[in-house]
Amino acid sequence: MCLIAFAIGVSKRWPLVIAANRDEFLDRPTLPLARWASEAGTEIISGRDIRAGGTWMGLTAMGRIAMLTNVRGPASLTGEKSRGELVTRWLESDVDAASFMAQIHAEAYGGFNLVLGDVNSGAWHWLSNKPGPGLESQALKPGVYGLSNGALDTPWPKTQGLKKALYTALTASDQETLEAEMMAALKDRRRADREDLPNTGVPLALEEALSSAFVDFPEHGYGTRCSTVLVASGVSEGWDLSIQEVTHAHREDDRPGVQNVRLCWQA
Repeated sequence: MCLIAFAIGVSKRWPLVIAANRDEFLDRPTLPLARWASEAGTEIISGRDIRAGGTWMGLTAMGRIAMLTNVRGPASLTGEKSRGELVTRWLESDVDAASFMAQIHAEAYGGFNLVLGDVNSGAWHWLSNKPGPGLESQALKPGVYGLSNGALDTPWPKTQGLKKALYTALTASDQETLEAEMMAALKDRRRADREDLPNTGVPLALEEALSSAFVDFPEHGYGTRCSTVLVASGVSEGWDLSIQEVTHAHREDDRPGVQNVRLCWQA
């Protein structure tokens, strides 16, 4: 997952909205959004990385949710463990964010951003293991946030663009319009001007290709594999969630598709 904008507690009508793109190498085997049981027996709703296990974004019927992006930069960390397992570990656990963070050996993973949510407690946190001792973390208050491959709310053009689209979509007259506007924003292929590009230590051609919300870089075998929009509607007994994932085709043998999941989180 390389681009996320999410709104927590900004709209009474839609208390949680997430729009996210997963960028990945085109030959990395992946399963689409579905309900599945982890080894611990937890029912998880997510796509899955077949090669290393884990996922980039997932949730449970018990109200746990997590989202992950990699961190890109000249001093990015490398590690032996798959970052995707952090998402499934949070979804399987019943501890709070502080206890969960205490269990993470930051140096064992490549650079990551991880957003942890617990709907039952109303607690949301962002944490990162970017270079430096231990983990950097921040409790998240109600607001609109953006993540790409820098720290939380780093003002990269595509991060700012998706956040702006989310602010606008929250004023939509109905949920169908909100979802359509966010999916359109995720499919935006416009690249940033060179003078606005971040300097993350990669070649200029790659920096330019990665600057659009939707990444299409076939000569590098890389691109946006799926786009996901999650919308929670506030109802008297809790939240009614609607999740749509669109799988994109970059090559002739790719299989595009649309997956939809709905569930309720009880108050």
